[in-house]
Amino acid sequence: MLKRQPPKPPENIGVVITTYNSPLWLEKVLIGYEQQTFREFRVIIADDGSGSDTAEMVRKYQERGRLTIDHVWHEDQGFRKCQILNKAIRETECDYLIFTDGDCIPEPNFVATHARLARPGYFLSGGYIKLTMPVSELITEQHIRDGDIFSIDWLVAQGQPKTHKLTKLTRSAFRQKLMNTITPAAASWNGMNSSTWTKDLVAVNGFNEDMQYGGLDRELGERLWNYGHKSRQIRYTTVCLHLDHARGYAKPEIWEKNRAIRKAVKKHRTHWAENGIVKQRG
Repeated sequence: MLKRQPPKPPENIGVVITTYNSPLWLEKVLIGYEQQTFREFRVIIADDGSGSDTAEMVRKYQERGRLTIDHVWHEDQGFRKCQILNKAIRETECDYLIFTDGDCIPEPNFVATHARLARPGYFLSGGYIKLTMPVSELITEQHIRDGDIFSIDWLVAQGQPKTHKLTKLTRSAFRQKLMNTITPAAASWNGMNSSTWTKDLVAVNGFNEDMQYGGLDRELGERLWNYGHKSRQIRYTTVCLHLDHARGYAKPEIWEKNRAIRKAVKKHRTHWAENGIVKQRG
């Protein structure tokens, strides 16, 4: 009887971090990636038109040499997150991509967990915890290096509300597995903490550039499902801490447009984004 072969792990992992004119938050995030237990990955900063402050900060961390960083940028022409993400996908040589945001500090095993759980035909749906603005502002480089910020007691002592959401920081593997199983949340594509194979993102033509803020990540996941992908819930297995910020780009009319796009994707079981990485099929 033939032995079942273990799944082939990713060969080249990239962490795609979106950002726009938030160098102070992005710096805290990069410090978090410097603390990763798994070291064999690239950082791909998908920059939606930030100014020179962000470019200077990125150069600082490139020169520091603890991370391998690619800075993918385009000119600021308004909210074009899907466009810069597609550019990052198109230009990378990594075969597996983890997607997150420039305001999300990863826990030390973040990349290791995504690498360990990667499976053909799946995407992973991780978790995040939204911090208050006062807690976001007081976090220092030393707090990140010491791992203080991933302690429930430390966060509560700094003023973070003690809610059930903090249980995502549990260290118990049994509790993580249990909570992943019983959570009512769908294992949807979450732009702060999700990953899959680059070839499968290309197969659905990447992100839909008709989408703006509000559901653009979910829409990608829905097309991956239509393509035949399955998803795995790991929201309690690995998390990132989401630093607070204003959301001036959230507008009712944009949400309505995005909901209509997602409704059509579900109705017609569409997997290919017509306005994605490739603009016309060859």
